[in-house]
Formats: sequence, structure tokens, C-alpha cells
Amino acid sequence: MHFTINGAVHNAEPDIRASLLDVLREHLALTGTKKGCDHGQCGACTVIVNGRRINACLTLAVMHQDDDILTIEGLGTASALHPVQAAFVAHDALQCGYCTPGQICSAIAMLDEVKAGWASHASDSLDTVRLTDDEISERMSGNLCRCSAYPNIVDAIRAAASQMAAAAAA
Repeated sequence: MHFTINGAVHNAEPDIRASLLDVLREHLALTGTKKGCDHGQCGACTVIVNGRRINACLTLAVMHQDDDILTIEGLGTASALHPVQAAFVAHDALQCGYCTPGQICSAIAMLDEVKAGWASHASDSLDTVRLTDDEISERMSGNLCRCSAYPNIVDAIRAAASQMAAAAAA
């Protein structure tokens, strides 16, 4: 099977019943995506597929051969972090770090949802979506953090959103 992951084509021959998470970790050595609950409840395995966040543990890899898959490894480098990664560091939003890759992938996709004007259950309006703390918390509710770094995660996302908006306006 062929997969486009982080802009590069990867080949793997997993069992056709293998989850995308297992192919990433066990066949392609992309271990940044974490296996938490393996039931889609914690969000540690969140990756971005065709611009949308998904739980990699809940989908078969074979379903994503023609998709554009983005994992934590494809977001930035140690010397050039993605703005969301940099904000997580600056706001101490990664205590043990286990949930962090999924949190970051989810935050990036969530910011794109807000930019596209997609409302959530916490949105005050269907016409204009504002990035309030309640909005961030609602949109990130599928990603659990056992260290309880939630206030720092919300701060980091808000800061990254401001930085990315300023960069886009410049």
C-alpha cells in the first residue's frame, strides 16, 4: 500500500484490518502519534487527513491510501516549530507530553475550522465564530490530558491563533 504522509510517499504492507494508527507507528516508524485508549476516546492518536482531524485508531489504513495525511512529524522542525507547537512550548501546555501530538494536530485543524467559519455547539452565532475560551474548550473536548494542562492548552491555542492571524495579515 502507498500512503502520502507529511508530503512524502510511504510504502507499507500491513494486514488490511490494520488501523491507520498501527500503520503509522508499527510499519512506518512514525511514533509521534500516540496510542492512548485505542477506542477513539482520548484523542492521543489525532492526525490530520485531507485537512480534517481524525482519530487514527478508529480508521482502517487501507481507506487512506489516496489521502494527504499529516502527523506531528510533518508540522515543524526543532529549529522552525509550527506556530501551534511554539505556543504549546511558550505556554507550558505540554506537561508529560503524551497527549501533546494529538492536541497539537487537533488544535491546528480546529483553527482551520474556525477560520472557515464552521460553528460548534459553543458558538454564539452560526454566522460569525469567535475564538472564545468556551469555543476552544468545546472544539478540543475530544482530546484528553491526564495532567490537566487544559488552561495552558487553551492559552496556547489562543496565542497561536493571534500569531497566525497577524502573520496572515502581514
